[in-house]
Formats: sequence, C-alpha cells, structure tokens
Amino acid sequence: MPSKTVAVGSSVGLHARPAQLIAEAVEELDVEVLLGIPGDEPVDASSSLLIMTLGAGPGDLVEVSSDDQAALDAIVALVEKDLDAE
Repeated sequence: MPSKTVAVGSSVGLHARPAQLIAEAVEELDVEVLLGIPGDEPVDASSSLLIMTLGAGPGDLVEVSSDDQAALDAIVALVEKDLDAE
C-alpha cells in the first residue's frame, strides 16, 4: 500500500477535533486509509478514537497509507494542516 510520512500540523496534535475531521474525511472518501507512527502498527483512519490512540503530538511524524492516490493526498493535506486554527 503506498504511503507518505508527514509531520502533524495541528498545534495540539491529533486529539479529538483533528482526529474527528480526519475520520470524517476518510468516511466521505469511502476508501481504506491507515494512519500510524512509523515503525508501529497503523490504525484505521476512519475511526477518530483509533487516531487518538496514536498519541501523535504537534510535529510528530505520521505515516498515511492508502491504495487510492487521491485519498492519500487528501488525508496527507489534513494531517499537515493546523486543524485547530479553523
């Protein structure tokens, strides 16, 4: 599965609000997307609770994986964005 490693852009990491926005975007895309800390087991990115279990803080590296390139690009953009600033 293709993947890209990116830094978390949200100023407080992947807590409730950013995790929910990412999970909602994955649900809308209707394709499998995985998120994980490099070297650890990835989680289903359609679940905000599973995303929060990663414990990813601001600037931490997260690996985004999907067989769908458009979905991969969309979720990478969300992870890199400060979703708390909106």
